[in-house]
Amino acid sequence: MFQFRPQNGSGEDMGKTSCTIEIQAAFILSSFVTFFSGLLILFFSRLCWRALKKWRDIKGAGLLLGLVLSHSFGDRHLKRHHFHGVFRDRIEMLLSAQTFVGQVLVILVFVLSIGSLIIYFINSTDPVRSCSSYQDKTIPIDLTFNAFFSFYFGLRFLAADDKVKFWWQMNSIVDIFTIPPTFISYYLKSNWLGLRFLRALRLLELPQILQILRATRTSNSVKFSKLLAIVLSTWFTAAGFIHLVENSGDPWLKGRNSQNISYFESIYLVMATTSTVGFGDVVAKTALGRTFIMFFTLGSLILFANYVPEMVELFANKRKYTSSYGVLKGKKFIVVCGNITVDSVAAFLRNFLRHKSGEINTEIVFLGEAPPSLELETIFKCYMAYTTFVSGSALKWEDLRRVAVESAEACLIIANPFCSDLHAEDTSNIMRVLSIKNYHPQTRVIIQILQSHNKVFLPKIPTWSWIGGDNIICFAELTLGFISQGCLVPGLCTFLTSLFVEQNRKISPKWPWQKYFFNGLKNKILTQRLSDDFAGMSFPEVSRLCFVKMHLLLIAIEQKPTVHGYCGLVLNPSAQVKLHKNTLGFFIAESAKEVRRAFFYCTSCHSDVHVPELIEECSCKHKSHRFTTGNCTSYLAVLSPASGGMSLKRQCPSELGQESPKCSQANSLFSLFRTFPHEVQQDFSQLDSTGMFHWCKATALENVILKRSDKSKHEFQNHVVACIFGDAHSTLMGLRNFVMPLRASNYTRQELKDIVFIGSLDYLQREWRFLRNFPQIYILPGSALYSGDLHAVNIEECSMCAVLSSPSKSASSPTLADTDTIMATLAIGSLKIRCHTQTTSEGCNGYSEKSGYRRIPILTELKNPSNVHFIEQLGGMEGDLSGTSLHLSTSFATGTVFSGSFLDSLLATAFYNYHVLELLQMLVTGGISSQLEHHLDKDKFSGVPKSYSTILSGTTRCKLGLLSLNQTILSDIQPRKTFGQLFCGSLDSIGILCLGLYRMMDEEEQLISGFSYRFVIIRPANDFKLLPSDLVFCAIPFSTSCCKQNSSSSQLPCEIINLAPLTSKTLLDINKPPTVNPVNQTTTQPLVHSLESKIIPVSDSKQPVLTQNGSLSPQIHLGKTVEENGEENMKEISKNAFANSKSR
Repeated sequence: MFQFRPQNGSGEDMGKTSCTIEIQAAFILSSFVTFFSGLLILFFSRLCWRALKKWRDIKGAGLLLGLVLSHSFGDRHLKRHHFHGVFRDRIEMLLSAQTFVGQVLVILVFVLSIGSLIIYFINSTDPVRSCSSYQDKTIPIDLTFNAFFSFYFGLRFLAADDKVKFWWQMNSIVDIFTIPPTFISYYLKSNWLGLRFLRALRLLELPQILQILRATRTSNSVKFSKLLAIVLSTWFTAAGFIHLVENSGDPWLKGRNSQNISYFESIYLVMATTSTVGFGDVVAKTALGRTFIMFFTLGSLILFANYVPEMVELFANKRKYTSSYGVLKGKKFIVVCGNITVDSVAAFLRNFLRHKSGEINTEIVFLGEAPPSLELETIFKCYMAYTTFVSGSALKWEDLRRVAVESAEACLIIANPFCSDLHAEDTSNIMRVLSIKNYHPQTRVIIQILQSHNKVFLPKIPTWSWIGGDNIICFAELTLGFISQGCLVPGLCTFLTSLFVEQNRKISPKWPWQKYFFNGLKNKILTQRLSDDFAGMSFPEVSRLCFVKMHLLLIAIEQKPTVHGYCGLVLNPSAQVKLHKNTLGFFIAESAKEVRRAFFYCTSCHSDVHVPELIEECSCKHKSHRFTTGNCTSYLAVLSPASGGMSLKRQCPSELGQESPKCSQANSLFSLFRTFPHEVQQDFSQLDSTGMFHWCKATALENVILKRSDKSKHEFQNHVVACIFGDAHSTLMGLRNFVMPLRASNYTRQELKDIVFIGSLDYLQREWRFLRNFPQIYILPGSALYSGDLHAVNIEECSMCAVLSSPSKSASSPTLADTDTIMATLAIGSLKIRCHTQTTSEGCNGYSEKSGYRRIPILTELKNPSNVHFIEQLGGMEGDLSGTSLHLSTSFATGTVFSGSFLDSLLATAFYNYHVLELLQMLVTGGISSQLEHHLDKDKFSGVPKSYSTILSGTTRCKLGLLSLNQTILSDIQPRKTFGQLFCGSLDSIGILCLGLYRMMDEEEQLISGFSYRFVIIRPANDFKLLPSDLVFCAIPFSTSCCKQNSSSSQLPCEIINLAPLTSKTLLDINKPPTVNPVNQTTTQPLVHSLESKIIPVSDSKQPVLTQNGSLSPQIHLGKTVEENGEENMKEISKNAFANSKSR
């Protein structure tokens, strides 16, 4: 049977013999017989066991069952089962590698399998038809390995619950086809390669072994090890099969078509086939080999197309994005984490880099939890000089160490406003702040928060420091605050938004009004330290000087109060407030170069200079440049512990060489005030403890619910209608942020507008716990898409209808995110109300002179700004260009559309200059205080003020308003042909600071649209010509009466801030709330404020009221009952109602 080969040239016997086909068949058949015989035995045993169990169930309590249930036999049976269960549990624990011995056993099996595979590689150098005798030293070693594999196979077999399933497992098949030939070789005293190449399949356990050894800890490394194990095991196994069949030949041809091919050449053939190259130098000649190649080619397409590129990508990303950021001495950098996507990164870079275009010396390190996509990599390559991406998580200290957070200027956390779960997004970002603060408490953190009620968790962090520069940008608070300001003052929402929107596109205006609007978009909020020569001067004097000589509009300063010691911002301070040295001023201007004139101004050198461009740094004295920089938003040095060991601190007057107690961010919200104790007429018992907002005892929900059938009992006028879209499962949007600016205490109680919410009662009931302490709020269960509900709240007489976007919900397309708001806007916009003839000249925005109708004033919130074209009424400024930008649309220019998409830019603004963000929050939110939020979150009433001085600082702050040139106190300003004349005259005589205009559109545009609209002009030029119909955006002192002075009402303070014209309804007393009768309670509607000649006194308890027809009616007393008030005014009401019906 055996034919010995001759000796080599040196006379040594090589120990190799030629194997006949019978011997090869014996080796192969031993594996197949073992596999199929074992499988048949297992199937037969299972069938017998099932038959026996079924027979026992049918037999019942027979002889055999009685024997089983006997005491002696039953105990032995139970003990055997117990022992078998314990033994199986021990083996399972051992094989699962949960113990040290088990881990050693698993690792040992893998190492021995690799050793057996190496022995196969060594033996494969000999011809396949030769057999190795026991003179070959590798044969006993391989036999020892296989003996251990037999023992391990037995343990696995005993621990298996399903023996048949175990028999079909990959590792079991490998053992069955490799172990039996070992015993055959022991019997024949010779060994053959055979199917020993199947040991390569043991490489699939490589990821498990690496995890046990803790060599792979990241998801990328585990994934890479799995892919590598699959590719290597597939290549080695396929190469072993090709090596076997090509050297043996086809069995039916008795090996006549065999070829001598080495194992290395087999691997070469397999890799060439996998890569689909196929050079043709090495090919399969046997039928079995070619058949295998056919099927392997199909599998290799999947293998090469999926696994190999993914392995390369993981390997490249591991080296590219898992390395640590190298900190360079003197190089500043910030860390940005959170929502790192294509859109968020592009928006952040666009806003961050525009502040110092071409002068950026701060690098941006993005810490992303997932490798960047191809689009994101492209963005990073475009900004290669400024950006670095590091893969990691802010929740892990190891990753924070890799990006050197302790040396960063700040850590900025970006939120995802389009996520489906806003609360989960906020909590994950708060956890990032906790991780950063725990790692390095001094790191400055600026975070975006989506829901306002989640803000309270951040100041509770022990290392959170407002003084150190930590800041919060709350999207819900700012978004709803902007909309509230648009409800109070039409167009103000657009006015404030435009100051923070960067518009670099070149647009060719189609109409003259578009040119004025676009020029206004160039203005921004800028800060600059004022010249020391202004020290001792009042704010009106400095503001007038800056306006006239430097063409700068100074609107606010950072001032230290003389009593309380708080350091904060003051909008349009009174003449009693004197400026100190190094006072920080806030300007509305186009560039930083312009505002630097306020710092360079010198009384000696520039008093006779009349050209603003000539005001430059003079040499007559050395002025301090301690607080100046050359950027439009960063006028304070951004310092941190990383830059020389200094921390960014909010500058207090005491630090500037002045006498001051402490400077506190928490109290800066109280500093927006003008102190006139003798003129304050508020009822302090009706304010919250901070004095910033109107307050009342908690009102039950059922007392504010309106019924559609009772419209005649709640005739609202000059109210605010808010359309809400949400259900019982929607995320809360935080309507408290919408209500609080409308209930700010710098408006008197009589000036408050009723707020009526239209929406799902299930949703509004969840919001009510945050609204129940605010007065004059009502709810109508229904939908803004139903005209009956709109008429039930008397939407025809509202001063503004706000359509709020629906709470976050999943949408198949971003366009569909605003479906509800767009449909409601179209429905409300289709309603046309007859406009009274006396109010058409100025008051009706959206008035049609041809038909005599006007549209309902509306302000729509859009999540997706590109959806503005759905509600665009007149066409955008871009004309025929595809895709109208929201901030260039006519709807935005007229103040009827708002989108919070621009709030992303505030992250960069807060980093460069937190003062600008504070000013925005002060103007928009109405002065929301952390103390008030604390009370609201505790769900308790805060009705007792702490001190009278606190109330004064809260109520006497300025308010933004809209005044007519002819029907208000501005009519007394002479001359007022230009904006500069109006600015100086109003500031000198009455202390009102003019900011911009709300002008009627061109007549040509009105003829095309059919309606007349007003648009916003921000900071007109000094020589800008005024029109009689212009309305003026103003910062109005709290104590200033805006009524036109005349003989009959010279002392009647009256606030004019709204555009809604007086309707044909009768005007009743302002002190009486609107009628609500869900529980048989009847009240009366408050008086309407208007820009027209219907002047409404609001101070004294008994003063005349100008009614619709122009006659005076006695003012109703608060102390009288509703019935008495009704009797006193019955004649007047009847007379006005008859006149109105007749005029219609």
